[in-house]
Amino acid sequence: MRVAIAGSSGLIGTALAARLRAEGHRVLRLVRRPARGDDEIPWSPATDHLDAAQLDGVDAVVNLCGVGIGDRRWTGARKQLIRDSRVEPTGVIARAAAAAGIPALINAGAVGYYGDTGDRVVDESSPAGSGFLAGVCVDWESAASAAVDAGMRVVTCRSGVVLAPRGGMLAPLKRLYSLGLGGRLGSGHQYMSWVSLDDEIRAMMFLLRNPDARGPVNITGPAPVTNTQFNAALGRRLHRPTPWIVPAPALRAVLGEFASEGVLTGQRAIPRELERLGFDFQHATIGQALDAAV
Repeated sequence: MRVAIAGSSGLIGTALAARLRAEGHRVLRLVRRPARGDDEIPWSPATDHLDAAQLDGVDAVVNLCGVGIGDRRWTGARKQLIRDSRVEPTGVIARAAAAAGIPALINAGAVGYYGDTGDRVVDESSPAGSGFLAGVCVDWESAASAAVDAGMRVVTCRSGVVLAPRGGMLAPLKRLYSLGLGGRLGSGHQYMSWVSLDDEIRAMMFLLRNPDARGPVNITGPAPVTNTQFNAALGRRLHRPTPWIVPAPALRAVLGEFASEGVLTGQRAIPRELERLGFDFQHATIGQALDAAV
């Protein structure tokens, strides 16, 4: 395959590009500067520019654009950037891909689409939730409408928290646990939909190849866990105690609005569509995923 990737320098993009190349596929990187080689395509989402002619012969585009959700305190400007860095590039890519007649668009998304689900199980048929992040996810998915209208096979990957050996959420947690500061956040009852980095990439490769895959697909492990369960499992693998409780008011004081939407609430999302399509998880439990990441 010839696969163009936007957001190829991030955690998932780097791993996906490496896997594609290892299997003999051609990777074209969308870059926001002049191209430095024949494997790069310059574009500018800020000015709505992506030359459809440069996508000639491409079999699929993978869009992974978006700034970090929880790495900075939310201000009005940061929330706007979280939204714009996802919605605007998706629209540009969808229109160019449709004009170029590309068969497939694999678009990033998130289980934040479902809002706070409490202990209620949700799958791809469940409605959107409420809140800032859910609203961003709805607009993010809607931005691909030009590709859908053109008859392209569009897959929206509603990913959970990706557990990776380096980078992502685990990096700062491992530092805290090494100091003996592990423990639950708030009540600890909030659910976390997780997926190992290996299975995230395997699922994307599976969706790239599978002509029956289209629409929203939850890329999450089959068994979501509560915050208490996650911290206990991580503590066991790092051989560190998890005695601490960080109360909700303290989290809100430090993290601001993100604490309420990204830490103290969560989603109990299951990968119904992946399982229907026949995907086989390499890491089906939180223990297996943490063993691979730690």
